Amino acid sequence: MASFQSLRTRYTSLLKKFTASTRDFEVFTTIPSDGSPPPRILYVLDSSFNPPTRAHLRIASSVLLERLEPDSRLLLLLATQNADKPSKPALFEDRLTMMELFAHDLRSHLATNTSPQEHTPSMDRIPAIDIGVTKKPYFIDKAAAIEASAVYPTPLEQVHLTGYDTLIRIFNTKYYPPDHTLDSLAPLFSQHRLRVTLRPSDEWGSREEQESFMQALARGDREHEGGRKEWADKIQLVEGRQPGQEPVSSTRAREAIKSASPDLEWLVPDNVRQFLLSEKPYSTESSL
Repeated sequence: MASFQSLRTRYTSLLKKFTASTRDFEVFTTIPSDGSPPPRILYVLDSSFNPPTRAHLRIASSVLLERLEPDSRLLLLLATQNADKPSKPALFEDRLTMMELFAHDLRSHLATNTSPQEHTPSMDRIPAIDIGVTKKPYFIDKAAAIEASAVYPTPLEQVHLTGYDTLIRIFNTKYYPPDHTLDSLAPLFSQHRLRVTLRPSDEWGSREEQESFMQALARGDREHEGGRKEWADKIQLVEGRQPGQEPVSSTRAREAIKSASPDLEWLVPDNVRQFLLSEKPYSTESSL
């Protein structure tokens, strides 16, 4: 891997060119950089990566270990405009640098965490990972921008890896003016799928309550808003953290950085942690 500073300098330059361009989506880097076949399926992890955590690692590795084949591809996607979250505290070039470091962490994790029946795979069997950016703040527009970019072969199924909180936002009609109906989701579900990690919590409800959201969609309870019951077949709910496991989040990681807590070691993967400790992207000076 390149040094932290050279990575950051490269992403600063790429961001400036992308911002000045008319493109809505672009892949900046592919890990590894050569020899990756065109994907037949694209897994998309769209996040603020502020910073990347072991929760991101769990979400991505859980699906990639099910399909440990080089014809699949993971896209780590950063939106330079976000509908709900400000761009602070870490600068975009710092986040992109951490995304590339996270990609190396993830590939190493995949290489050493196969099932007991499998031998440790060679790295050439592990899917390539793209580091990409989009100017689109809304979920369905991001999917459309990827599809229209000609970066990937067409047709190509996208499987978006989301949390339950994102699923709620996707089905919130306030994001679809002027009619404020769910009809805008039809192109997404005609070709693509969602893999949604459950997030039982005081804020998002119990597992049963989260599962009931999908049951209501499958019954047709959202049809008056344009939500089609057959879309439920395109949405897979998967387990998140196990009962008793400590919650992992970017917010908690930032708090650990500020307080110099040893919790940072289990909140973020190794290469990301080294960057955080070395470059201090969440210091007051670098956040202004």
